[in-house]
Amino acid sequence: MALLPILRYPDPRLHKIAKPVDVVDDRIRELVRDMAQTMYEAPGVGLAATQVDVHERVVVIDVSEDDSDLRVLINPEITWKSEEVQVYEEGCLSVPGVYDEVERAARIRVRGLNEHGEHFEFEAEGLLAVCVQHELDHLMGKVFVEYLSRLKQNRIKARIRKQERQDAQRM
Repeated sequence: MALLPILRYPDPRLHKIAKPVDVVDDRIRELVRDMAQTMYEAPGVGLAATQVDVHERVVVIDVSEDDSDLRVLINPEITWKSEEVQVYEEGCLSVPGVYDEVERAARIRVRGLNEHGEHFEFEAEGLLAVCVQHELDHLMGKVFVEYLSRLKQNRIKARIRKQERQDAQRM
C-alpha cells in the first residue's frame, strides 16, 4: 500500500470528469487500498480517485468514528434524491483548512460496484448522504467550494496560493 498525493484546489485536474471502470481487477483493488490508506492518514471521511489524479469512477468513504466501516463505490450512481434538503458544513482534503455550509439532498439512494465487482445498492442520510454526494461531485469534476459565492471562491484560492508560497519558502 502507498500514500497517494492529493491534488489541491484550484488544480485544473480536479475538474476532469472521471471515466467508468471497465473491469474491477487487481489494479483497481490496489487503487482502493491506496486510496483508503491515504484517506485515513489525511485524515478524512471520503476520497474520490479524481483527488489523487486517477480519473476513474472510484470512491472510498468511512464516516464511522473508529474507521471501521470502509465503503468502496466503483461506478457509483445516485438513483434517487429526496426533495428534502439539509445544510452541512463541509470540508475537503483537496481544500485543506476550508469549511463552509453546502445544501444537499437529505436522503439518497446509491448503486454501484464494490471492490469485488459485485453490485450493491443502499440508502443514505445524514453525514453519509452528504459524503456520497460530495465525492460523486469530484467524479464529475466539481469541488464543493463551487457551491459558494464567487467572492468566497476567490478568497479561498488566494488563501491556498499564499499557503503554497509559504510552504515553498520553507523548503
